[in-house]
Amino acid sequence: MSRLAAPALAAALAVITPAAARGGPDEAAPAPDPAAAATVADALPTVPGEVVVVGTRSPREAASLPTAVTVVGREALERSAAPTLDGALRSVPSLATFRRATSLAADPSSQGLTLRGVGPSAVARALLLDDGVPVDDPFSGFVPWRSLPRLGLDRVEVAPGGASALYGSAALGGVVALVSRPVTGTGVEAETSAGSFGTYGLAARAEGRRGGLAGAVDAEHAGTDGYPVVAPWMRGPVDRAASARHVTARARLAASPRDGLTLRLGGGFFSEAQDGGTAHTNATARAVTGRAELDAHGPAGRISVLVYGGTRRFGQERARVDASRTTEALSAVQDVPSRDLGGSLVVAPTPAASHALSAGADLRRVSGESDETLFPSAVMTTTAVGRGAGGAQWTGGAFVQDAWTPAPAIEVGGALRADVWRAGSGDASRTLGGGAVEREVFAPRTRALLSPRLAVRWSAAPGLTLRGSAYRAFRAPTLNELYRPFQVGTVLTAANPGLRPEVLTGAEAGAELAPAPGVRLRVTAFWSALEDAIAVVTLPAPLDDGATRRRENLGRADVRGVEAEAGVRAGAGVEAALAYTFADARVASAPGRPELEGKALAHDPAHRATAALGWSRPGLLASRVEVRWLSRAWEDDQNTLALPAFAVVDAFLSVPVGRTVELFAAADNLLDRRFVVGRAGVDTVGAPRLLRAGVRIRAGAARR
Repeated sequence: MSRLAAPALAAALAVITPAAARGGPDEAAPAPDPAAAATVADALPTVPGEVVVVGTRSPREAASLPTAVTVVGREALERSAAPTLDGALRSVPSLATFRRATSLAADPSSQGLTLRGVGPSAVARALLLDDGVPVDDPFSGFVPWRSLPRLGLDRVEVAPGGASALYGSAALGGVVALVSRPVTGTGVEAETSAGSFGTYGLAARAEGRRGGLAGAVDAEHAGTDGYPVVAPWMRGPVDRAASARHVTARARLAASPRDGLTLRLGGGFFSEAQDGGTAHTNATARAVTGRAELDAHGPAGRISVLVYGGTRRFGQERARVDASRTTEALSAVQDVPSRDLGGSLVVAPTPAASHALSAGADLRRVSGESDETLFPSAVMTTTAVGRGAGGAQWTGGAFVQDAWTPAPAIEVGGALRADVWRAGSGDASRTLGGGAVEREVFAPRTRALLSPRLAVRWSAAPGLTLRGSAYRAFRAPTLNELYRPFQVGTVLTAANPGLRPEVLTGAEAGAELAPAPGVRLRVTAFWSALEDAIAVVTLPAPLDDGATRRRENLGRADVRGVEAEAGVRAGAGVEAALAYTFADARVASAPGRPELEGKALAHDPAHRATAALGWSRPGLLASRVEVRWLSRAWEDDQNTLALPAFAVVDAFLSVPVGRTVELFAAADNLLDRRFVVGRAGVDTVGAPRLLRAGVRIRAGAARR
């Protein structure tokens, strides 16, 4: 692109950061210098003066919050060896995705999100927000990680701990907030890379502002020819490399007709295709989304109104493979269209005296269907050739919160939210071989839930902050859990329309210490009791369709642990970071399933740790080496299928060339460690060593 064409294209574009993060496009903060040193510690305790939104739904300095928030900054995202966003967030050990594998070549429906070991599964148990809008698939609850272009992100805020008091359902284990980059003027940025097993990436961003109008466009296309996901000791003739391709684009526009008033509009498109490693294990996902936000602020305070919605479609083929993996047949084809429409209102009056009040309300409606064509084998007892299910549900609530500062060194934060969850009329049907249809209709269900939260911060001494909080949170079952059966490997799992919401009661306490400039330490102990935990359990005998597992509410699961973080910025451009999370998650009670009591929750390693070391010279180079370790976990509820512990090493190096170009090289799993990520009928392994090299180009405002 020429120097004249780039500003012309970018002049009509700008990014929209959340209303709570700033007053509008004219208040954009400057972007960091790409030649500056990579900040290893940005992925650990927050730095002095850093402002976040996620903890209170209002802009606050992170160090002053009564709850702990971890921020992964833009530099840390750029200096990650992982080619995917969820891979880059592995530097926060309290955050985990499902099956210990990233979205590089994973089935879209298996990409969950959890914090502090609260029930890992393909359904997210932590709320992921993109500038305030839920990212999860409205029908299935999985996270479409590849739909989020990393080039447009300014930072990621991670707030573990039940957060339903502010965010309602889906914030059971906490909130992860993606914050878009602010606009600093007119500029363009592009990145391209290529690497092992045909992995490639192309990304571009353009931004600009003119008077009270600002906007931005982000686009990304990436893919990989993949690697064989079936473990070598089980691999057969039907197995091949699991490949993936995706394209995503989004545009945002902000207009400020007068001081204190901003209108933001945005829309996005996403499409991905994934090959699971055999001829009949394929998946596709598509989405079209839109949003509109009105933000007004003045001497009396701030009010923000957000409306969003989208339509999505998920498709999947599943295979039947013989024990020797020499033959394969198509077993099922699924088509899952879904829709969502939601909105929120947040009002924050100007703080008076020692109180800062705010209140708000949220409402979201989701609907969808699962249409499935079955191809039963000769040995199966079912005669069904088709299966369908679907329905709609509403979740909504209102909250109020107050931050009371009885003394400058003390803050007491309280929030209370009332929610209503309604599962509308649902149905499930089976089409038999002779053409007859069997249909079952499920009556609507409604449940009201109350979510309180109390938190305290005490600045006990210069550089020492003590925090404590207690909370109650919940998560309503998704339409997928209620109505849609699924298959992983050779294991078929049945749905359960009778599932109840999960309810979490928890508490935490910790300390943050800054003993010297450039040194920050934080430790937090936590405890959670998850009532009616939704889990996949093994059935005493298979169902007539061959399902050997089913989603069920357990009695209670307890999660106890501690997380510790440390960041050091020494002289001569040296930085180091350590993080460790211990989360012991076990079934405490399981009425009707006494054999599960005392068992660890599936896919939940008790120990997780990361260590990173960086060295940089502005204008010369930036480097980073990271080691990640996960202890043993279990594939199944019975704790009979072990997922062994493993450690991997990642490395990154970048070198600026002039003022606008940066060359980089990255190694994910540098030592080519083989590790098992799943054992659902067949053992699967994580990605082998991935070497990539690429170039970034920044022009105009994007260069700052």
